[in-house]
Amino acid sequence: MTTLEDVLALVAIDSVSTNESALAKYVYEHLIVNSDLEVERIGDNVIARSVGLHSFRVLVAGHLDTVPGDVTASVIEGDVLHGLGACDMKGSLAGMIDLALDKTPRPVEVTWVFYAREEISRSQSGLLEIAELRPDLLVADVAVLAEPTGGRVEAGCQGTLRIKITLGGARAHTARPFTGRNAIHRLGDLLSFVALYQPREVQLEGVTYVEQLQAVSVEGGVAPNVVPDVASCVLNHRVAPDRTLDQAVQWLRDFLGELLDEQDVVEVKDWAPSASPELMNPHLTRLVEISGETPQAKVGWTDVATFREFGIPATNFGAGDPLRAHRSDEYVTTDEVNRFASVLGEWLRSTPNTSGTSI
Repeated sequence: MTTLEDVLALVAIDSVSTNESALAKYVYEHLIVNSDLEVERIGDNVIARSVGLHSFRVLVAGHLDTVPGDVTASVIEGDVLHGLGACDMKGSLAGMIDLALDKTPRPVEVTWVFYAREEISRSQSGLLEIAELRPDLLVADVAVLAEPTGGRVEAGCQGTLRIKITLGGARAHTARPFTGRNAIHRLGDLLSFVALYQPREVQLEGVTYVEQLQAVSVEGGVAPNVVPDVASCVLNHRVAPDRTLDQAVQWLRDFLGELLDEQDVVEVKDWAPSASPELMNPHLTRLVEISGETPQAKVGWTDVATFREFGIPATNFGAGDPLRAHRSDEYVTTDEVNRFASVLGEWLRSTPNTSGTSI
């Protein structure tokens, strides 16, 4: 059984993105004692693989890094651990380590992936680093990403689009603004319109994705006495799995409509693709059944989308309430950690094959 002391041992190791080396060392040294595993470290990523004779392979992944914060404030109070990364996602990591060390026979082979740099730009992801250097280590038939989900399957994920809107104007003296056109005022109209956005809901395979649109930064201004001729903002659009990048960009252009002039610029700054729910997959259906909980859509973005790009059906399932992630009062409980490990462990012992019988 995973204890909060096990989780605290991980939380106490500072692993803010790009600083995962010490935690990777800790995980590697704990897993290497299991002679049934082949354990490798690639940079600050640790991969442990069972090497039996079963043809079916399950991959379970979790990221080592956290957002910035103070790990020295971590504390256990009763059956609750308060601390940076406790929920996202060191509670799940502790459960993964315990399950990886469990020598109970399973009808499947398992790959355990502990990877770096998930909380920053996707281009820096440790998962992509492994894929580039040793893609053979990521070969699997199905995958579970142990993001916090409250002990239920959160299916697929929404794409995330970061797009810059640059509006033009005409410079003038602020004493005679009627001789110019204020780009910041134009931007104000656009932002007010964005604030009125009503989320689109999309139901796929029985779960509902809710899109979002938010302004996340603004820029503009020339001098205190100059009507500005340019102003810009960055919008973040969370995109349901039924739309591609091109479709999402076209929708946004149509949504802004007459607020955009011909000379205005719409520029895609970043795009991480969505992932479909995969709830028709028999292996993931079995996980839903064992969890005893109704699945939900993952409205954020996760590396389930990366596994989809690798051609691996995947879902999100982990310890802790996702609403606590990245908060200053983040925490995880004993029951949440042990329920995650219990459900995942049972699933690994009973994962069905494509005919629906145990492997």
